[in-house]
Amino acid sequence: MPKMKTNCSAKKRFTLTASGKIKRKHAFKSHILTKKSTKRKRNLTYFGSVNKADQKNVKLMLNML
Repeated sequence: MPKMKTNCSAKKRFTLTASGKIKRKHAFKSHILTKKSTKRKRNLTYFGSVNKADQKNVKLMLNML
């Protein structure tokens, strides 16, 4: 049986924490930033966590299951 390949796009986008949660970056922080408020841009800087409903799919892409 060949090895399972990790999804390369998921490998770049998600990181695993020590407690087993999956970290992700926020969207809408790349361009057209002039119309967004400073508070909104600052809050988009921080990492978020992947929703519980999506965790299984992300772990499959990262070969964690």
